[in-house]
Amino acid sequence: MPELPEVETVRRGLTDRLVNFQIQRVEVFRERAVASPGGSEEFKKNLTGLYVGRWQRRGKYLFASLHRSNPLLQKDNIQIQSCFNDGFWGVHLRMTGYFQWHEYPTPPCSHTRASFWNYEGNELRFVDVRSFGEMWWVPPGNPIEKIITGLKRLGPEPFSNDFNATYLRRKFKGSKRTIKATLLDQSIVAGTGNIYADESLFAAGIRPNKPVGELKTKELKRLCQSLAEVMTISIGKGGTTFSDFRDLEGINGNYGGEAWVYRRSDKPCRNCGEPIKKDLIAGRSTHWCPKCQL
Repeated sequence: MPELPEVETVRRGLTDRLVNFQIQRVEVFRERAVASPGGSEEFKKNLTGLYVGRWQRRGKYLFASLHRSNPLLQKDNIQIQSCFNDGFWGVHLRMTGYFQWHEYPTPPCSHTRASFWNYEGNELRFVDVRSFGEMWWVPPGNPIEKIITGLKRLGPEPFSNDFNATYLRRKFKGSKRTIKATLLDQSIVAGTGNIYADESLFAAGIRPNKPVGELKTKELKRLCQSLAEVMTISIGKGGTTFSDFRDLEGINGNYGGEAWVYRRSDKPCRNCGEPIKKDLIAGRSTHWCPKCQL
């Protein structure tokens, strides 16, 4: 499943490609791809004719403002982002969703779930092998969280000042869960999944099955710093590709080749040479070094 670095990579790609993109036509090929009220018909009707504005990310969610007039106004050769919008377009890639950009007409693959064309004939295509990805149309005047309800349950971003040792100490009080299971909880920290939970725990020197109630303040500080650093490095590499993820141009992420523990079971630790272990924690494959993580 794409995690925060992969979703951030997609956000940047959408931002670069969809400048001045006015939606001329929308086709939805899988009804379940649209999760907002009214289904695909309301989604298509209300996006058609609108310009796509600024793309934002919250956890693993993406959303863009929509505008009836071009939000990039020319004034004295300076582009100014309009502060008014006519609703939002929301996206969650889930397990296998990704976007493709096509300059010229090409036949869609069997996993194409939706397509968006502009007046120049360029196509933005949403592809999703497992078909768990979702999109929403948020009507103007509505808080995004009213329609995309999963946003209400998200914890702070790993880069946020709110994500710190004091916050974690408060959230972990009385909990017997393992730190690996807790990092996968989006209400604790938004955007972290299996890959970066394993990688950040290795960087922090914390074993993944350690109960959160046993973590000392210095360990929590290391964990906050490590998670932010691992995410930052991966974003710079375009994310990780171990299955279906790729960016708008079809390019795979490069972080996977530099992973310290993830999917490296039985291989020597890059730090100490000890064989990397693979355990099942919280129902997820977990990779860690028994010598470097205590």
